[in-house]
Amino acid sequence: MKSEITKDTKIYVAGHRGLVGSAIMANLRKRGFTNVIGRTHTELDLLDPVAVKEFFDAERPEAVVLAAAHVGGIMANSRYRADFIYQNLQIQQNVIGEAFRHGVQHLLFLGSTCIYPREAPQPIPEDALLTSPLEYTNEPYAIAKIAGLKMCEAFNLQHGTDYVAVMPTNLYGPNDNFHLENSHVLPAMIRKVHLAKLLGNGDFEAVRADLAARPVSTITADATDADITDALAAFGILPGKVRLWGSGTPLREFLWSEDMADACVHILLNVSFADIAATAGPDIRNTHINIGTGKELSISALADLVAKAVDFDGDIEWDATKPDGTMRKLCDVSRLHALGWTHTVELDEGVKKLYNWYLTSI
Repeated sequence: MKSEITKDTKIYVAGHRGLVGSAIMANLRKRGFTNVIGRTHTELDLLDPVAVKEFFDAERPEAVVLAAAHVGGIMANSRYRADFIYQNLQIQQNVIGEAFRHGVQHLLFLGSTCIYPREAPQPIPEDALLTSPLEYTNEPYAIAKIAGLKMCEAFNLQHGTDYVAVMPTNLYGPNDNFHLENSHVLPAMIRKVHLAKLLGNGDFEAVRADLAARPVSTITADATDADITDALAAFGILPGKVRLWGSGTPLREFLWSEDMADACVHILLNVSFADIAATAGPDIRNTHINIGTGKELSISALADLVAKAVDFDGDIEWDATKPDGTMRKLCDVSRLHALGWTHTVELDEGVKKLYNWYLTSI
């Protein structure tokens, strides 16, 4: 039975400004939790073990949600492999370690479904973990997240803590990262299609407003029309045309971030490690929980949804010389459903909502 987390329990959300953490913090507050805290990166560098210890010494949180992570899409994972393994391992080591040393009983650790093997059975059950090689392009990040979930599992088994790990599928929603060089597929696609539409319409005033709100390292908002056009072309953004990475054939599952947050808070409040371990068999392992919709579509079909939401009638081309990543990565969400939670936002509705959020956040 889950021990009670009350409305005044002090809950620390690590990474509360990001896509995941901001949605979880908002969900907790919407449910009436009055003592939810966070720290910006400027206020607390989670890579610094001394700073993390001092934070736990001073604040003494009673529950922790570890949503902070160094994340990115295929391009970023390929270029910055050392950053992805080192920074994520360091964040996890510091936060989980200090939570334990300060007597925190309840912790929710967020990973990703990229922890699973490239050739995992579909849909992917939790027991597929470590059964065959990982996808090469995101191997460093996946190894870090596997270490994090295993750390939670090991603390629970040795010390009787209640550290539950959840593995969300591909997420999208408010406060998403739309950076052209390191964002995930859906927000990157929305921005590329949006900018291609503006270029096609010759609306450089709107293009400049977009670049001013979300800077790109290769161009500034005050550059000439020609220089802006050339710089955006390097990202596959052309007047009335977008060129996207890969073949468009991989299948992906997407979950609205506010749905994800609701699932996470549901698990934090209602599900204990003991509940999951009781069904794990004699060797207690793979006690993490997949969070997703159990539904998938091709990346090319996703591009069509984005084009419809943006009202873009230009061309979409695919650069098959660029990597596709894992060809299919659908969650088995039967464990999640059995624990009493199901998603509410379908993808076509969510893409429209995210594009509207993007427009209003410029």
